[in-house]
Amino acid sequence: RKISVSVTFVDGKQRIQVDANCGESILKLAREYDIDLEGACDGSLACSTCHVIFEEKLYNTLSEPSEEEKDMLDLAFGLTDTSRLGCQVCINETMEGAIITLPEMARNAQATTDDKTKKA
Repeated sequence: RKISVSVTFVDGKQRIQVDANCGESILKLAREYDIDLEGACDGSLACSTCHVIFEEKLYNTLSEPSEEEKDMLDLAFGLTDTSRLGCQVCINETMEGAIITLPEMARNAQATTDDKTKKA
């Protein structure tokens, strides 16, 4: 039996509560629920478009980011002290009730500046 927890994505003023299976990445979870978290490189640590922000208490329970993740986070728009890449953080039981905030605007270091202006 898979263990699942409830987490909430915050995207601007919108709050989206979802059920998450433990072991699933934040990026995969966001895609599953059509949450606007880009992940342009599909989790290969080649961009910063799946940048998310955790509450400090939860952030402090996460494993340290790798050097590769830190390098990509340096390119992220709106970087905070509790920022991580969604492709590198997996859901676990301690995340029950977690709030995961999407930055105001994701910026892909490889993308053109027009990418985010074309909203459907």
